[in-house]
Amino acid sequence: MLGGAGFLGLNLCNRLAQSGAEVTCFSRSHTQAEALDRRVARVTGQFADRLAIANAVERQDIVFHLIAGSIPESSNRDPSAELAAAPIATLHLLEICRSARIKKVVFASSGGAIYGIPRATPIPEQAPTNPISAYGISKLMIEKSFYLYRHLHGIDYQILRIANPYGRFQLGNKHQGLIGSYIHRALANLPLEVWGTGEVVRDFLHIDDVSDAFLAAIPYDGPHKVMNVGSGAGLSVNQIIAELERAFGCDLLPCVHKPSRAADVPANVLDTTLIRSELGWQPRIALREGLISTIAWMRAHLAEASGDGSPLPFIR
Repeated sequence: MLGGAGFLGLNLCNRLAQSGAEVTCFSRSHTQAEALDRRVARVTGQFADRLAIANAVERQDIVFHLIAGSIPESSNRDPSAELAAAPIATLHLLEICRSARIKKVVFASSGGAIYGIPRATPIPEQAPTNPISAYGISKLMIEKSFYLYRHLHGIDYQILRIANPYGRFQLGNKHQGLIGSYIHRALANLPLEVWGTGEVVRDFLHIDDVSDAFLAAIPYDGPHKVMNVGSGAGLSVNQIIAELERAFGCDLLPCVHKPSRAADVPANVLDTTLIRSELGWQPRIALREGLISTIAWMRAHLAEASGDGSPLPFIR
């Protein structure tokens, strides 16, 4: 599991270990090591270190590539650095996987960034890919690298274009993940940051549903190598804030409005018809249920991180 100590990786490592798989978690750091299932082997290294990667994937059957790079907004500050990092390292990874005779590589792509400004929503996999961030271009370059290596060398792969996941292990303190960030700020008594009018629409789903999609992709041997993973429904930022207020049981969460960002598309909702028909997958966790469980996890995490283990006050 490359990038296994991140938000998605921790959840997926644990799910695989619980299902009886032998799992190796490769990451440059293990900041939430206590959250990782004790049966998961941990390896520390850099994605650009070819020897470290070769050692990590040796004797593996499936490789999950979850290394994300930066985030859409910050990637545009230095596009050349973004495009020189993960895509090149992924080419080296694919060469290593070819030598190691890896059976399959599953890649976590971005359903939110790779399509750019859509002509219509929901967005099918066949829609044009015109990213407006270097982050999205990087993901697209990596996707095309998988296609190339299958064409040249027969390497099997599956690409999952993920919408906006939220849930346990999303710390919310690095501007990654709107819902995680908002829950973290609310529990820290900080105002929620709203970029623009709050009418930007996104597709949100719980991390357990994302993990289900990855597990379903492992045995899939059909012709569709790219699939969207989302709820299939869009909610504006303002609607998410209203849902969080209901989940917290409070009348109003304070917000601070900031200028719109160039990397934010006005709407992004994924068409999930393909993955539903090919993998039999569909999201099963309702938003309200997911928000309540995520708030409970974040509250416990922040209380433990505070050092005294005392519960945080309930927001009113």
